[in-house]
Amino acid sequence: MIISVHNGVTRMPEWRMAEPVDFELANNEHIAIVGPNASGKSMLVDILTGSHPLLMQDVKYDFSPHTSRLTSDNIKYITFRDTYGGDNDRTYYLQQRWNQMEIDDSTPTVAQVLEEAYLRAGEDTEDRRTFKEHLYDMFNLRFLLDKYIILLSSGELRKLQLCRVLMTAPRVLIMDNPFIGLDKETRQQLRELLETISTERALQIILVLAKDEDIPKFITHVVPVRNRVVLPKVTRAEYFKTATLSAKSTLTAEAKQEIINLPYRSDEYNTQEVVRMNNVSIRYGARTILDQLNWTVCNGEKWALSGQNGAGKSTLLSLVCADNPQSYACDIVLFDQQRGHGESIWDIKKHIGYVSPEMHRAYNRDMPAIRIVASGLKDSVGLYVKPTEQDYTICRKWMRIFRIEDLAERTFLKLSSGEQRMVLLARAFVKDPELLILDEPLHGLDAERGELVKDIIDTFCQRKNKTLIMVTHYKENLPKCITNSIYLKRHE
Repeated sequence: MIISVHNGVTRMPEWRMAEPVDFELANNEHIAIVGPNASGKSMLVDILTGSHPLLMQDVKYDFSPHTSRLTSDNIKYITFRDTYGGDNDRTYYLQQRWNQMEIDDSTPTVAQVLEEAYLRAGEDTEDRRTFKEHLYDMFNLRFLLDKYIILLSSGELRKLQLCRVLMTAPRVLIMDNPFIGLDKETRQQLRELLETISTERALQIILVLAKDEDIPKFITHVVPVRNRVVLPKVTRAEYFKTATLSAKSTLTAEAKQEIINLPYRSDEYNTQEVVRMNNVSIRYGARTILDQLNWTVCNGEKWALSGQNGAGKSTLLSLVCADNPQSYACDIVLFDQQRGHGESIWDIKKHIGYVSPEMHRAYNRDMPAIRIVASGLKDSVGLYVKPTEQDYTICRKWMRIFRIEDLAERTFLKLSSGEQRMVLLARAFVKDPELLILDEPLHGLDAERGELVKDIIDTFCQRKNKTLIMVTHYKENLPKCITNSIYLKRHE
């Protein structure tokens, strides 16, 4: 057995599963750990990697044929948060990606990060060089090699993290939701790459997944996790014989009516054009992100925004949300007001509800979830003004609608990634915005929570004076209310 745990109980009570853990990974096995959000999947992985030590025993490892016995050399774990930058999160802030002034001699490029990982991983052999070149081609990384890492999109960051880890040739590779944030072409390429290296190299793969449909064909076994209980390992075929489709989670009639009956504010913008961009171009050095884009979003329209990784989707949204300094040099009209003609960033933001991978990454403050939701009323990352009791009443209402009211006093960084995303979604809705901007809102959510969120979006958008722009790489994640679509192509 490469990894073996029998009757495992963690030393610290807060890390314990509901029952002792039994888990085995054998040679030639590739495992999917599956279960809904907050079921205990990440807690299991922390046991397997040694991050949560066991009581009275240790996890047993056999990494042969690798000569190193160090767990850190043999097991590489790409967590959910790693896709948003990983190493630099302590100094990251929401608008950093679009601020060229933050780039200095200490800011690495993609090429520097990958070359450092390659050199540290072992001897420079022809086989390793060939594999490296194959990874560069598969992930289309040659186009990104001169790009600073703080300028990467969330999808590009995921490619970088995957490539960097794969070049270290681990014995066991564990990945948390590896396909989210990747465009359709790259998702298929990744599946094919993982299948190839799983057969050609001494590498066992463990995928941590929230949805059954994400389980690739090369997976041999499935370990279900439910309510912090690790269930017995079964073959992939056995799992799908007994697996049942999750019941769709929809809003109750009462919750729908509660949203529809929300009172309209006296200070709302009631404009014909919510967004108008005239020949908008965004460039970073010699790199063109948007080139003479013309786009108009009218009041009440619901737009699906799609495109390849790095095509400029998040950059486009940063112009609308006033997070990108270049927006003031562009011909952009928001709510019938020309940008740069006296309005403040806060005048704009108070009419926009927003969630994105960049926002998820920026929230690294371990404060109670209800205070995260309340920060949406103040348009801040963090909370610097004490909410009123009326504010908290509004927050509790939206947390109840998103079915996370039981998380109100739990701190953000101790929540699962799916729970964190639901908190940030409640934050986007809490001020009842006229413009809702949702950048990959269903990232990391299980099927049931994903259906609930789509139902909330559809219900919210039935109201007057509500406009939606939503980014996703999955067509099935789009709500029914979508009326228009735009596709961005990447500039090579």
